[in-house]
Amino acid sequence: MGSVVQQPGRSARAEAPRSVQRYTGEVVYVYAFDVAYEMSRQPVRELLGQPVAQFAVDASKRSPKQLFFYKPQMVRLPPMERLGPYGPVRVERAVKLLPVGAISITVRVPFEVHHLEDLVVFHDLQFNNGALHDEVRRLAEDVVAELKSHCVRPHPHLIEEEAYTVFCVASPLLTPEGVPVNAEHWFQAHRRKVAALLTQEPDLDSLSKQESDESTGRYLSYYETDLVVVDWDAALIIDEPQDFDETLYIMELANLQLAELEAYDRILDDALDRSYRDLGERPLRSRGDVLRELRELRIDLARFSDELSNITKFFGDWHLARIYEKISSRFHLADWHRTIDGKLKTLDDLYQLLKHDQTNRWMMILELTIVLLFIIDLVILVLGLKGH
Repeated sequence: MGSVVQQPGRSARAEAPRSVQRYTGEVVYVYAFDVAYEMSRQPVRELLGQPVAQFAVDASKRSPKQLFFYKPQMVRLPPMERLGPYGPVRVERAVKLLPVGAISITVRVPFEVHHLEDLVVFHDLQFNNGALHDEVRRLAEDVVAELKSHCVRPHPHLIEEEAYTVFCVASPLLTPEGVPVNAEHWFQAHRRKVAALLTQEPDLDSLSKQESDESTGRYLSYYETDLVVVDWDAALIIDEPQDFDETLYIMELANLQLAELEAYDRILDDALDRSYRDLGERPLRSRGDVLRELRELRIDLARFSDELSNITKFFGDWHLARIYEKISSRFHLADWHRTIDGKLKTLDDLYQLLKHDQTNRWMMILELTIVLLFIIDLVILVLGLKGH
């Protein structure tokens, strides 16, 4: 029998010890704010004293030439020096502006730890001068104040944001001996630790196997050294640092879509509440006013839906599409769409009902007018005969 030739390095990865020397990378915090009905089409030249440019994703080696992303306006703010849980850190911030009346703020905080559970404290990140969440809220308020002239029907106050946390670990993971570790093998060996990290559970032993499997059930791997695990509130990316951005942008778009669908749902709820009141026994507005508002709302929401679909579509990379599918499933975006479609149908039924009711009223007025004219004609005829 002939001897079996092993490929160099591959068996070493498969059989390598699963302990990792250290974890380096960055925690990326993604915040989506719905700030207005929509943004004007006039480009923003400067924001918070920094030039605004078009966002672009650096194409990786696995991205074909026809890869397409929506490219919003973006500004990178000067980095900040903060004192984090494990010492001084350099915090980087960026703001994206989207035509659906939303802004997306990303904050990057680097880390280097020896144990995965050491990253749990980064969920609700506290600096020496306060919480990261409070800083982001203040930044969002400053951005909205400066963009006031570009906002169409801005909200009177800043609505609660949709936040998502992504733990980006640089690959390849190395053992203390410097041997690369297969990312998927490492994941299976540390699945409960990954689940505890994603669910912000400090007590690892109290987490059940069922919850561990559920939290880490949506994961993908492309190369032996990369991995993406998606949960509801957080995600884990293991990849080369230059490839973080494209996956992060997919997650940012899904988070933005969730925030906008929630805003979309609130608009429909308010419209339905007003419509039900207007259909009551003592309507506060005329049927014509109600019909006009419903017609405008239907047109506006159709345009809003088109804009939202446009900014969250991408083509050319099936692996990124699979990541989007995983995170949209975790966010239940399809359920949100079905709920909103149902409310839109209810709104459309109310519109048709009011329109039919208005048509019947006009038909009745027309019939009464014809009868009145007939009576007047008879009266004139009778008076004419009496005159003779």
